[in-house]
Amino acid sequence: MVDTDCKRKMVSPDIPTKLHVTIPSPFKLPVSSPISCSAPSSCSAYELYLRLPELSILWSSRDFPHWTHEPILKPSLQALEITFRLVLAVCSDNRPYINHREWNRRLDSILTCQIKLISSICEEEDESVPVGNERSTLSLLPQLATWRKSEAFGKKILSTIDNEMRFSKYTLGLGEQNISGKPNLQYDAVCRPNELYSLRNNPYADHIDNNENETLYILHQIIESWLHVSSNLLKRISTRVDQGRFGEASRDVYLVESIWKLLIEVEDLHLLMDPEDFLKLKKQLHIKTAGKNDAFCFRSRGLVEVMKMSKGLREKVPFVLGVEVDPTGGPRLQEAAMRLYARKGEECDKIHLLQGMQGVEAAAKRFFFSYKQVVAAVMGSAEMNTECDSVRQIFMEPTYFPSLDAAKTFLGEFWSHVG
Repeated sequence: MVDTDCKRKMVSPDIPTKLHVTIPSPFKLPVSSPISCSAPSSCSAYELYLRLPELSILWSSRDFPHWTHEPILKPSLQALEITFRLVLAVCSDNRPYINHREWNRRLDSILTCQIKLISSICEEEDESVPVGNERSTLSLLPQLATWRKSEAFGKKILSTIDNEMRFSKYTLGLGEQNISGKPNLQYDAVCRPNELYSLRNNPYADHIDNNENETLYILHQIIESWLHVSSNLLKRISTRVDQGRFGEASRDVYLVESIWKLLIEVEDLHLLMDPEDFLKLKKQLHIKTAGKNDAFCFRSRGLVEVMKMSKGLREKVPFVLGVEVDPTGGPRLQEAAMRLYARKGEECDKIHLLQGMQGVEAAAKRFFFSYKQVVAAVMGSAEMNTECDSVRQIFMEPTYFPSLDAAKTFLGEFWSHVG
């Protein structure tokens, strides 16, 4: 039972003496989680196609050991640089039936989203960040800004960088105006554009004559790069929560939420691929499901890991609330959450963190719901029905934060009876 008298003293002196509220009972989650990788052979084939072993070396390289943000910012910049390669591929595509206008609009949105994420990462102060006066000479962006077919697009990206980096102490050094004269990040040393560009061709590039092969390859390299960023952010969130740095952890949580939303946008680009060319490529690459629950997305070990880590944020809730889980199943966590929501004060960072955790859950489940729809639209509903049972289980799961859910349910009922 919930101590309503305690809640009356905590929230308002005007609460009615009797308040009957239906609180959701604790959810019993199944022991076996639907989040698991495909067969090792399928995962390995996926990784070799994307050249992930080589790409992961670039993500994980530490060229500046004293720069604490390098594991986060480096793969973010590499994802951005790979997206420039996608812009180049789309602008170079001479097929008369491609929807270039919509491609340009979607790519502009995705690049803007990535630049916003990168600027948010850069806003955290770090005295050891490698900066200087030189601009990048290896990035594809300056070329995009001068090539006739992509000039307008490239200049728009440079303008976006100028605008989004205004709160950072430095800028990216990709040719943006930089009117304020801020130092430039040593982009070429951090991002290694030349080494990224050396991975531009997948193992099938020389014997599969299909433009969508390059598009599919680049799209999933972008996705995997941001998944690596998310993984590092989630590890940092865990560390910061354990150290009681709730404000910093909340900023990271909102970055993870934004990355899930970005991944939805990137996945949606499959809808712009030519249907016949894509299905032909599916046959050429021998892509097929191995069983009823073998969704293509689970061939990404990175996606499975990040989803599990996102779900694992719930384990930090008791520490954030400052109470232990009641072994008898009592509402101890729920009551602590209600007290936190009511008093606010100096503990707003905790509220922001908990809200962000629930935002991550919503965005992650939205990703898998969207993925299911994309599969149906791109490959047909028969393919969706074959492979998406496990995907459906993910976004149909009960909330990962039942105590926070119950606290808000109670407070919602309380305020509906006041006045």
